[in-house]
Amino acid sequence: MIINTIPGLKNLSDSEKLLLINELWDSLSSQEDALPVPESYKAILDERLRDHEANPEQGSTWKEVKSRILKKNES
Repeated sequence: MIINTIPGLKNLSDSEKLLLINELWDSLSSQEDALPVPESYKAILDERLRDHEANPEQGSTWKEVKSRILKKNES
């Protein structure tokens, strides 16, 4: 594992590890070609977009989805 190859990484607190994760993600996401999207993912997204365009009334708004999630967490 990489955690064993980088000195001091094991000694980081959980919050420091999360900060490191965020910094690593930010450095990757700023490079367009760093994380190529597989063609199979693109095909699924295209299919879902076509479904939405064909039936825009179906589905839920973010507000509705968020409300359902919050209600589940209350239980």
